[in-house]
Amino acid sequence: MEKVWNGWGDLNKQRPLPAVAKAVLTSLLGPGNPLGEATLEETAQALPASRLPAHDLYSIDAQTRARYSRGQSLADWLAFKQGKLGCAPDAVAFPESRDDLQALLTLAMENNWVVIPYGGGTSVAGHINPRQGDRPVITLSMERMTRLLHIDSVSQLARFEAGVRGPDLEAQLNARGFTLGHFPQSFECSTLGGWIASRSSGQQSLRYGRIEQLFAGGLVHTPKGDIKLPTIPASSAGPDWREVILGSEGRIGVISEADMRVQPLPQKEQFYVSFFPNWERGLDAVRDIAQASIPASMMRLSHPTETDTQLQLALSPEKHRRLMKLFRLLKVGDKPAMLTWGVTGDRPQVRHSTRAIRRILHEYGGRLALKGLGRHWKENRYSAPYLRQSLWEHGYLVDTFETAANWDRIETLQQQMELSLKAVAGDTPLLCYTHLSHVYKQGCSLYTTYVFPAKEHFDASLEQWRKFKDAASRAVVEGGGTISHQHGVGEDHRPYLHVEKDELTRSGIQALFDHYDPQGQMNPGKLLETP
Repeated sequence: MEKVWNGWGDLNKQRPLPAVAKAVLTSLLGPGNPLGEATLEETAQALPASRLPAHDLYSIDAQTRARYSRGQSLADWLAFKQGKLGCAPDAVAFPESRDDLQALLTLAMENNWVVIPYGGGTSVAGHINPRQGDRPVITLSMERMTRLLHIDSVSQLARFEAGVRGPDLEAQLNARGFTLGHFPQSFECSTLGGWIASRSSGQQSLRYGRIEQLFAGGLVHTPKGDIKLPTIPASSAGPDWREVILGSEGRIGVISEADMRVQPLPQKEQFYVSFFPNWERGLDAVRDIAQASIPASMMRLSHPTETDTQLQLALSPEKHRRLMKLFRLLKVGDKPAMLTWGVTGDRPQVRHSTRAIRRILHEYGGRLALKGLGRHWKENRYSAPYLRQSLWEHGYLVDTFETAANWDRIETLQQQMELSLKAVAGDTPLLCYTHLSHVYKQGCSLYTTYVFPAKEHFDASLEQWRKFKDAASRAVVEGGGTISHQHGVGEDHRPYLHVEKDELTRSGIQALFDHYDPQGQMNPGKLLETP
């Protein structure tokens, strides 16, 4: 993959904004305001010189430092596109083995350098951004540590180097008849180590589990030594130290190898799209399916605003008109809520689950089970982030935020999340919409996308984003949701963590950091503010 240096994904998979999408956005938001973008050369030239001497173990090349300086939040995009990064690592290292990694960490510890572990660079919460400070910073990219080291087909365990990206991980497992089943939207670019460090969730977590259910053990290099996590299926021998590493965001050490629980490849998998007369009936149906433990592999319910937006983008105007006519005939109405759902497993299980799900959907007024739209979702499940560049070129900015909450809070929380954005939009035209996914018996996640025209210049656009980010984050935590269901905390979500984790809990987490990293060299400022 040839990675885009200042945006998302594979350079060869970028695509123009479809004409229908441009027409929809213009009608809803008015004209965009393209801000342009700096070149890599211009951006690198604006960086201060590295504070580190040349060395065989790392690169101090300015363009390399620029490439690895930021993640994928909208604030990161604005910094990249403007060519003003503010801060960049002094060096970037690319270890190819456990020995390389240990040598780099030893060098950094001896010289009191800050170390930032870097997976695929897909963070949207400020996990990998260097901070201004007196100590040199080395970003440690794991992208060359990608091998499948061992597979135990009897115990269904696979040990990987932690820098492996989703497609490469699945390709190595599929060739042996297995799958991990972890498919976040960032699947093409994110890495196994990043999934563990940020407590990631995949699109089919309803079947395969979140990363904490899949992570069986591994090896973590800390400033005070290695943590070796054995692959015991269950234990009552004190706290489970895997939980210390999950969500640690590089503050304790660098994950170099991970043992993962894998499954045989399923015999059959099918995705469908159904429609409800309204959001409330869809919520009830999804909750009933989850609490009845019917083995679906995923359910994603789109609010009517997202439903309409997605259908206009996915279908030609003629197909869209025909579908709306069918909705009226089926008494679904003009503003339905769309449910994308999937079943995965052996053939009898898929058949049984499909029937059981369709029965419940029908009870709540759900109609249709369209395989064509289900197939369209599967084929485009990782494509949404690629639209950010084409939207950028037309002068529109897009961002997302997500949470999870108990079922009794979901309807109100969804409304408050969107209202919070509209309340601070001012004269900025705004399109926002929400879907639920990652369904549990107790509750579900909510994921909101918002689009707005860029302001007159970069600084004004950044300020508008900060208003949106703060308002949405406050609405989330005040409404009883977590500040992050699947994106981690980083720096951007850190100011709101206190609502979920009180002072005593935060001080306990800090004590763990201090124990394994007494000099505060590992990714300082992420998750918790550095003392």
